[in-house]
Amino acid sequence: LIKPWVDGALAHGERLMGFGHRVYRVRDPRADVLKVAIERLEASGADLPFAGEVEAYIREALRKKNPERPLETNVEFFTAILLDGLGIPRQAFTPIFAVARAAGWTAHALEQRRTGRLIRPSSSYVGAVPKG
Repeated sequence: LIKPWVDGALAHGERLMGFGHRVYRVRDPRADVLKVAIERLEASGADLPFAGEVEAYIREALRKKNPERPLETNVEFFTAILLDGLGIPRQAFTPIFAVARAAGWTAHALEQRRTGRLIRPSSSYVGAVPKG
């Protein structure tokens, strides 16, 4: 089930969320902490079917697509697996990700206010332009 979806997404040049990171070009050390939490959850009897197989297949597919730059599993992948294993409703994942980042966003806002200088993002939106 996952293989046709992954292969199709990569064939169309889509990014696979949960893999790669702008800062960490090697494995994100925070991801390892979450992976241990998932292993503990599984050991306690939680049913997390296919998580390991999905991760392994996607990592291999990404390596085949771009052998010069393998993308490692990141925090978002493991966080989603962990939240799912804890029984958190999937529609709550995005708000949980946002709340987790709120402290950092607040710190940036306070820094901008203190220095009187805007922090400019180092990336640009490249998605579809909304109609209207």
